[in-house]
Amino acid sequence: MFTHHKKYGWLLILFLTWQVSLIAQVTKIRGKVVDQETKEPIPFVNIAFKGSTIGTTTDFNGDYFIETKHPTDTLILSSVGFQSLKFLVRKEHFQTINAELKPASVDIGEIEILAGENPAHILLDKVIERKPHNDPDKIEKYQCEVYSKIEIDVNNIDDKFKNQRALKQLQFVFDYVDTSVVTGKTYLPIFISESLSDFYYRKSPKNQREVIRASKVSGVKNESVSQFTGQMYQEINIYRNHIEVFDQPFVSPVATFAKLYYKYYLIDSLTINNHWCYNISFKPKRKQEFTFTGDFWVADTSFAIVRSKIRMAADANLNYINDMVSELDYSILDSTWFISRSKMMIDFNITDRSTGFFGRKTTSYKNVLIDSILQTDIFKTRTSVILEEDAYEKSDKFWQNTRHEQLSAKEDSIYAMVDSIKHVPVFRTAADMISTFVTGYYVHRNFEYGPYYTFVSYNEIEGTRFKLGGRTSNEFSTRVMYFGHLAYGTKDERFKYSLGLMYMFGKNPRESFLIQYKDDVEQLGKSQNAFLDDNILSSLLQRNPIYKLTRVQTVKTFYEKEWFQGFSNTVQFKYSKMFPTDSIPLYHENELGTTQYNELISTELSLNTRFAYKEIYVYGEFERDHISSDYPIINLDVTLGMKDVFNSDYDYLKFGLNIRHLFNTGTFGYFKYTMDAGKIFGRVPYPLLRLHEGNETYAFDDFAFNTMNYYEFGSDQYMSIYAEHHFMGLFLNKFPLLRKLQWREVVHAKALVGSLSDENNNFIMFPNTLSGLEKPFIEVGLGLENIFKIVRIDAMWRLSYLDKPEAVLFGIRAKLQLAL
Repeated sequence: MFTHHKKYGWLLILFLTWQVSLIAQVTKIRGKVVDQETKEPIPFVNIAFKGSTIGTTTDFNGDYFIETKHPTDTLILSSVGFQSLKFLVRKEHFQTINAELKPASVDIGEIEILAGENPAHILLDKVIERKPHNDPDKIEKYQCEVYSKIEIDVNNIDDKFKNQRALKQLQFVFDYVDTSVVTGKTYLPIFISESLSDFYYRKSPKNQREVIRASKVSGVKNESVSQFTGQMYQEINIYRNHIEVFDQPFVSPVATFAKLYYKYYLIDSLTINNHWCYNISFKPKRKQEFTFTGDFWVADTSFAIVRSKIRMAADANLNYINDMVSELDYSILDSTWFISRSKMMIDFNITDRSTGFFGRKTTSYKNVLIDSILQTDIFKTRTSVILEEDAYEKSDKFWQNTRHEQLSAKEDSIYAMVDSIKHVPVFRTAADMISTFVTGYYVHRNFEYGPYYTFVSYNEIEGTRFKLGGRTSNEFSTRVMYFGHLAYGTKDERFKYSLGLMYMFGKNPRESFLIQYKDDVEQLGKSQNAFLDDNILSSLLQRNPIYKLTRVQTVKTFYEKEWFQGFSNTVQFKYSKMFPTDSIPLYHENELGTTQYNELISTELSLNTRFAYKEIYVYGEFERDHISSDYPIINLDVTLGMKDVFNSDYDYLKFGLNIRHLFNTGTFGYFKYTMDAGKIFGRVPYPLLRLHEGNETYAFDDFAFNTMNYYEFGSDQYMSIYAEHHFMGLFLNKFPLLRKLQWREVVHAKALVGSLSDENNNFIMFPNTLSGLEKPFIEVGLGLENIFKIVRIDAMWRLSYLDKPEAVLFGIRAKLQLAL
């Protein structure tokens, strides 16, 4: 009996030992090193664990941080001209080790100092010269296995935060609070995800595919978090002249023109992975520019980057991102340098002391095959990301065997902890409130009520308008969504309503069907970006009374098919009845007299073709939001008006082309433009012309002419262009007093040319305000954005049609925007 228990006792010990080896603990140390006599910070102090190659150096402020799963018992601090210090280390704990180094008395012989080039510049020039050979972007094709881990944490978790009454039911989660070695802030994990993928890349023709073999996700899952983590998937390539951080172009420390932006220092040299390397530190020359501080190691013969650590300049003019640190490690495969591991940490806070978020991402690469024979059929798939059917069903044993690096004990327990949070009532209430504010809808089981900002509004036609609307929730179905609304106006004493449904055949690629009936009032000639007609803000911010509305009855149905990511077609059928009002009449005058129209009927069949190369989306169950695209987004519309189909009165053919593009211009900010052109063939009444987009509110509208009124201009042949440049503080940052405000400059201009054929000119009599275009319409503006980080204010000037009645010659427009 004793022998039997002894046997299983040894097995238990072996099992526990094996488990401990799988779940590694992390030792975190941060601190500041100063001169003992002057108390000034000491840069470039070597910090290393005794008997290991694990270490770092202090930055220009004397600060350092180090994090490892393989520490030794002693940390050694050393610097030329100072006596070295040793500190005992508490393994598997966070600790702060500040130090004061005592100057050392060293007798040295005579030194002759000769003027010459900075040795760091000599090495930097070699790095820049060899960029075409060492830049991973030069690789024609490769495949590899990629492991990614993303964690999102709530930070600045102090006793005041913990003791809030609202968090009384969540006290158990504070056992998982940890401390960031980078910032020193405490944090609580709320989301963790891991993925293991096979990645394929081909340079010409450029293409890439990711096959996700395994995925493990826990925590808060919604579109906002997805968007945040999606931004964390940004690729950091130090060899590029500009490194995009949340779509803002930061100057790389090895950019071709980097010496204009950085100061460089040659710090140290040692052997890394059998390569003799030189350590170069750098810092920005000027304040509030999109630059980094940090260091990199350069191999002595290939002059390739072996290791780098870049940190966003503390005063960079970037909103809400308090800090960003990226670490990159490269290894050589044959004669090609390839990234082997990357780490990124982002500190997202409104202020440095407020509760915010950390985003942390670790990625490693294995089984890299460069210029090998790729699977040719992998690029024939229609989507760039392929999720294997059993990706979410992998066992714990699978993850233990395939993770490129094992989780720490706290990381391993996060999955269970965050799943427990979701069942706490106070958490569900807070999540519901945030969701309602962001989406506009309040979700209760199978139904979503909203949007809340349309419940009450006012206009001259309806008077006070009350509206109740909503849609079925994802709990009801993730395939079919029913939606509608009911509204009533106290002045016209009429009920308006709509009913519809959307059916999703697939999300990636997207395939959907919609049908809707609506009987309501609309503002014709309004941009796609304008407030909803019954948005309460539309009522409050109007600069003219809202009386140009038209009652419309519409039946609309469409089928949308995405052939591959970024390329889709939508076929739409639309039947409309428009009814006159006192302000927007429908009549025709000729020598025989006046003909009144009680309604206008049109039946349309249209085809939209949309192309957005390599567009990035955030997906919901029924909706998806555009995040970014490096290429122009093109929309081509062809619409056929069919006379006598369902009593339609008109035959016509419409063509429309829209091109939008936003791109960075390096240190000069970013530029965006929109081009719009179209032509209508056939005789149509003015509601079916292109009623050019006006704006009668004090809110700035990117897609409208902000000094143009509704029903001011109409065309059957037109072309317009809108250009806007954001300088991101390029000029204002040069003035010390203005620099603190962090305001940013914007300039923009819009121009429109158009014509109106004789057959469409007053075919049905135009409202008194409406006319064709005899010359270009032009408006220009100057703007200041980033006021209080959320406000943009523009001064607008109208440069043509100045003598037209009710023309807006000058105006001030404002806009709320959450921009980084």
